[in-house]
Amino acid sequence: MATVMRNTREEQTALVRTHQAGVWRYLRFLGCDESQADDLTQETFLSVFRQPFEDRGSSATAAYLRTVAKHLFLMFLRKAQRQPTLAQQPWDDLELADQVFAQFAQTDGGNQWLEALSGCVESLDGRARQAIDLRYQADASRSAMAAALELTEDGVKTLLRRTREVLRRCVERKLES
Repeated sequence: MATVMRNTREEQTALVRTHQAGVWRYLRFLGCDESQADDLTQETFLSVFRQPFEDRGSSATAAYLRTVAKHLFLMFLRKAQRQPTLAQQPWDDLELADQVFAQFAQTDGGNQWLEALSGCVESLDGRARQAIDLRYQADASRSAMAAALELTEDGVKTLLRRTREVLRRCVERKLES
């Protein structure tokens, strides 16, 4: 059942709380840096709040917000006279990117995937855990990781590839159950 949101402060707050993280993740997925994603997420909600809209459920609202965010992202790129980072990705257009993200985000903005990933990372130990922490927490270079792990740079590359594969399988198992 569709309801028209009247944009009361409570409705706006609830909408932002429910969908802000998903919109921000979507913009990062499209290629925004953190600052751009922050700005465009805020602009997305301001745009939506300028006039009432019909709430057709969480999934439809999330899709609508992604559409608004995508258009704002494209306007930003046009103003900056830049091409989307997606041109370097394995898909040819933003529509396919939108489909991929919608599958990832589903109804919770990707929280289920992130929780599964967090649990899988917690289950790692030894060099695999240390490599993931160095790469994604400390943002260490491959050469710095090689020194810390007493491996060659190629050894670090192989360790990361194998660890990512272990994490991918772990996340898939958690999501299936």
